[in-house]
Amino acid sequence: MKVRSLLHRSGFRFRLHRKDLPGTPDIVFPSRKKVIFVHGCFWHGHDCKAGRKIPKSNTEYWADKISRNVVRDAEQSYSLTEKGWDRLIVWECETKDEKQMKEKLIRFLGPPGGRRKDEK
Repeated sequence: MKVRSLLHRSGFRFRLHRKDLPGTPDIVFPSRKKVIFVHGCFWHGHDCKAGRKIPKSNTEYWADKISRNVVRDAEQSYSLTEKGWDRLIVWECETKDEKQMKEKLIRFLGPPGGRRKDEK
């Protein structure tokens, strides 16, 4: 919700959860052919404190589960690229610094509304 709210306040308009795209991206910009996934650090195996934490009980199950998620994410990323879509992952831990997150989003998307800088 933080990412969606920030995007909307910044002037971006988007669609949510397009089921016809690999991985059902969280946020979709059809006219730009760009998608954003907001990943939980634990569930998607991010290399941060929360992502490296494995529960003490049923350790093997959780390690396998997270490993499968990482493989699935890579496959979906490849499929999106093959279909001509650019993708960005915003990690849960990155949502704590709103200024830095906004800069990352604008670098990926270009300016809100109107044309991107690379268009003439």
